[in-house]
Amino acid sequence: MADIYDLIVLGSGPGGYVAAIRASQLGLKTAIVERENLGGICLNWGCIPTKAMLRSAEVFHNMKHAADYGLVAEKISADLDAIVKRSRGVAKQLNQGVTGLMKKNKIDVHFGDGTIAAPGKITVKTDKGETALEGKNIIIATGARARDLPFAKADGKRIWTYRHAMTPPEMPSKLLVIGSGAIGIEFASFYNDIGVDVTVVEMLDRIVPVEDEEISKFLEKSLKKQGMTIMTKAGVKSIDAGDKGVKAEIEDSKGKKESHDFSHVIVAVGIQPNIETIGLDQLGVEPDERYHIKTDAYCRTNIDGIYAIGDCTGGPWLAHKASHEGVIAAETIAQSMGKDGHPHAMDVNNIPGCTYCHPQIASVGLTEAKAKEAGHDVKVGKFPFIGNGKAIALGETEGFIKTVFDAKTGELLGAHMIGAEVTELIQGYAVGKTLETTEAELMNTVFPHPTLSEMMHESVLDAYGRVLHM
Repeated sequence: MADIYDLIVLGSGPGGYVAAIRASQLGLKTAIVERENLGGICLNWGCIPTKAMLRSAEVFHNMKHAADYGLVAEKISADLDAIVKRSRGVAKQLNQGVTGLMKKNKIDVHFGDGTIAAPGKITVKTDKGETALEGKNIIIATGARARDLPFAKADGKRIWTYRHAMTPPEMPSKLLVIGSGAIGIEFASFYNDIGVDVTVVEMLDRIVPVEDEEISKFLEKSLKKQGMTIMTKAGVKSIDAGDKGVKAEIEDSKGKKESHDFSHVIVAVGIQPNIETIGLDQLGVEPDERYHIKTDAYCRTNIDGIYAIGDCTGGPWLAHKASHEGVIAAETIAQSMGKDGHPHAMDVNNIPGCTYCHPQIASVGLTEAKAKEAGHDVKVGKFPFIGNGKAIALGETEGFIKTVFDAKTGELLGAHMIGAEVTELIQGYAVGKTLETTEAELMNTVFPHPTLSEMMHESVLDAYGRVLHM
């Protein structure tokens, strides 16, 4: 006799485990099926441990510039093994935290490979056999994995994915990063900061191409100043990995092909969803044009009782988007079962994005170009870090904040930042967008002094010709 649940969640990443917790809070008997580690890629191999590594690089960078702060630091060096050990310790701590949350919320955890045998039925396979589970509802939260290049299959020795780059077998001497999205540029920034010679190759005309064009240009200039080599409108045509290094043929923006030698390569050219082996074809679950699972604004698939969230669905592929979808799906399911669920539709325009390179990038809403493409007459404001007292005191004067408004209505359409700690600042604009704020509310908000957040205020004022400190 199979165990019967109100909800079974397939996958325990930041979408899956949050969905399970909220469902349990709403009174649903809930189970999770996980094939590897609670917390998924984000907690174990993604968002969190990479931030631990980037923090080490940030501290190392500051130590190298100790004299700028009236301090003396001599004979400093980076110990890659110790950095990795700390990062893995952080991941372990959070994994244990999720384990505790499952117990606290009385969520059953079944480890093994889960397959949806039919609507409401999941088979969990382990080395010891199979377990049959029944659930009135299923949430697919299986995430995604790094996309391979046909000619550059990751081997963990010379050719790495993000996972290999987090537990490197050795310190690279000369590193090639293919792709300049968030993952690629964060690892490029980390290794560059600890002293590795880094080259980034991006096939599009600018790095971090989803960001506002001014942000992309500023970051490229900053990374080049730090010693990084950036090649845009370029492509890697072939990779030949040997025992002692990698030979890469790169075609530059003018169509010229040259061979370059590197010690290691990180492939960061996107993701593909983990959906091939979970039974979706037999069920008739509909994919989108990129072969991710198609869902509506309430995370429902085209099959009754089956929901999908996170990186196995459409973008943006962000952990916080997955967690929010987990809550929406749980609330929707609870409501459908007569519980006290209060679902709300997902609006991807209000999801902030953060890239933890050096300098950091954060954004929410439309870029200036996208706002104009959508037919908006825009007002744009900008304010530089160099005009902010707290930034000067911190010795962090590199960067700026940009805001985009609809000229007719005053609606905040988008905000874009580059500089120190902007990943902590962006939530102010995200709250504003969710509340459908206009320039008037932002102008009339009192920002504390001295803080970096004052730049947010000044950027808004600048859009309307009222900037105070420039």
